Amino acid sequence: MTISTRPDLPPGARFILGVIIFGVLATLAYWVVWFGVDREILASAHTDSYYAFENSFPVADLWMVACGLAASAALLRRRASALLWIIAAGATSIYLGLLDVLFDLENGIYRSPDTGGVVVEVAINVLTLAFGALIIRWAWRARRELSRLGGW
Repeated sequence: MTISTRPDLPPGARFILGVIIFGVLATLAYWVVWFGVDREILASAHTDSYYAFENSFPVADLWMVACGLAASAALLRRRASALLWIIAAGATSIYLGLLDVLFDLENGIYRSPDTGGVVVEVAINVLTLAFGALIIRWAWRARRELSRLGGW
């Protein structure tokens, strides 16, 4: 019989870990396609201002990915710092999603005749906002359990 000294993760932690990892991988895949494959696959507009706007996101997205990786590592290691990193990743996701939505509204992106690009854009907006809110909500509800996990 093995006795575990590791504290249990709060209910739903594995699902949240999956959401965070999906977000990290999807964000990285987006930039691989944008810079390495063909940005036209993802572009919902084909103007200089749209490309300039999209090209302003990689560093901020890298911060979101770093927060997601730190949150994942902290959860897997059962560290109390998971609370901080999950909230940071979620807040960054919501902030970036709102920037994207505002640009899209102000520039008529949602009315574009390129329905494939619009579908991609709407999916990114919805997932970015929903996943950010979802993980923050979960982390806040699990804050007491997360804070008892131990070392930072």
